[in-house]
Amino acid sequence: MELIVCVRRVRDGAEPGRSAIGPLERHALEEALRLKERFGGRVTALTMGSPPAGRALEEALAAGADRAVFLCDERFAGADTLATARTLSHGIRRLGPFDLLLCGNESATGATGQVGPQLAEFLGVPCVTHVRRLEAPAPDRLLAERALEHGHMRVEVRLPALVAVVKGINAPRLPTVWGIMAAAGKEITVWNAEDLGLDPGLVGLEGSPTRLVRELTKEFGRRKEIFSGPPEEAVKKAVARLKELGVL
Repeated sequence: MELIVCVRRVRDGAEPGRSAIGPLERHALEEALRLKERFGGRVTALTMGSPPAGRALEEALAAGADRAVFLCDERFAGADTLATARTLSHGIRRLGPFDLLLCGNESATGATGQVGPQLAEFLGVPCVTHVRRLEAPAPDRLLAERALEHGHMRVEVRLPALVAVVKGINAPRLPTVWGIMAAAGKEITVWNAEDLGLDPGLVGLEGSPTRLVRELTKEFGRRKEIFSGPPEEAVKKAVARLKELGVL
């Protein structure tokens, strides 16, 4: 089984001791490794980004990925979800035929959930999102359980396909000492726009129909009030105050 995992890194790298791989991508990688252990095959970790993103690939190799491919070119900078998916699709095509492509359902920053479906469209394969459980009833099929707001949906999909996973699908493993040592001997392949045969006008900021104008951060605070006195009296004061504020 040929498994490809699209790995996104934590923005601006990770603090010492923390994973460099995006939260949901860690679950996608873990699911790929579990499928490999069950059915055999090869796991390829793929990412696009600036040089610091290479750290996420090093971590993926240490966790057990067989090879890593880094799409790195300054012309890729500023890409929106469409330009990102287009670039990733060219990298995947160059890798050759695959059985399953796994990625996180959304990034920890933009959280648009768009890259997975757009990538599947570029590659012409079926896409299943919000996946919290995977089963393999046959070599050419997967049974995916999709998380819904008030329940779940079971979907059968034929391979090759793209699956975007959510947090509850598994518990990611930590790299072992042996895995870290083995990763040191594995090479990370680096491809730029020319290697992928990409038109510079279709990648990065120039190839993005949408652009980030600015980011807004909402600060949330808590109003603190302390009620003293005997427990029963303090509770009555607290309840009265909550009613006054319209909470109760």
